[in-house]
Amino acid sequence: MVINFNKSSCMRIGSRFNVRCVRIISLNGVVISWMTETRYLGIYTVSAKVFKCSLNYAKCAFLRAANAIFGKVGRTSSEEVLQLVKSKCLPILLYSLEACPLTKTDLKFLDFVINKFFMKLFRTNNIDTVKICQSVLF
Repeated sequence: MVINFNKSSCMRIGSRFNVRCVRIISLNGVVISWMTETRYLGIYTVSAKVFKCSLNYAKCAFLRAANAIFGKVGRTSSEEVLQLVKSKCLPILLYSLEACPLTKTDLKFLDFVINKFFMKLFRTNNIDTVKICQSVLF
C-alpha cells in the first residue's frame, strides 16, 4: 500500500496527549508530522485526554451557507427561507455528530449558533422570541 505523506499526520489521544513525541520517519525518509488537530471524512478531531471533535469548522460552514442564502434572498424571514436553511444549512452543522461524543459545553455551543442565527433572521435579541420561533418551526 502506498502512503500519501502529504495527507498523513500523527496525533495523540490519551492521558499523555501533550507529551512531545519522537519524529516518525518512513522507510523513504519522509517525516510524518505530529498535529494537534486532524481532519478525516469531514470530522475534525482534536488531540486531548479523550476522543474529542472540534465543532468550529462546522459552525463556520453553517454560517457561510446561511449567509450565502441571505445574500441571494435578502434577510426576509419567510417560511421558504426557513425551509431552505433547514434543508441546506442545518445538515452542515449537524454532520457527523453521531460519531462525536458531545459534552454539555458542545451542546451549548451548538445551541448558541442556532440561537444567533435566529436572532439575525428575525432581527431580535430576545431569547424568548427565538425559542418560540424554534418550537414552532422545528
